[in-house]
Amino acid sequence: MQKQNFLTKNQQIVLDLVEKSSEPLKAYTILFNVQKKGIKAPLQVYRALDKLVEIGKIHKIESRNAFIACHNSSCQVAKATAFSICEICEKVTEISSAGLSKYLSNFKDKDGMKYSKYNLEFFGLCKKCR
Repeated sequence: MQKQNFLTKNQQIVLDLVEKSSEPLKAYTILFNVQKKGIKAPLQVYRALDKLVEIGKIHKIESRNAFIACHNSSCQVAKATAFSICEICEKVTEISSAGLSKYLSNFKDKDGMKYSKYNLEFFGLCKKCR
């Protein structure tokens, strides 16, 4: 049986906002949008974001310093994420590729380092912007 993750009120408020967004959100944009719901301090937002990333509900887009909801039910939580980012419209899409996951799970660099997690971002042009 899968362990159910119960969210705090703040985590649920932040998750609801991120899930409704059509683009990655920065922490201060999230704070601005949740202040009417009782979340007043940046630390409250960052704590909620950290936990949501840890349990795989959202992902951080490092190059944008922003957060996006996870829409991949088979996602390996925060250990293995890959995204495609359009250089024109900035659309972000989570990549779900069994081949890429298999390759990276077995990948070792020239010094023999075996990686336990990754967060990859691929940049190019989406179908609409080509």
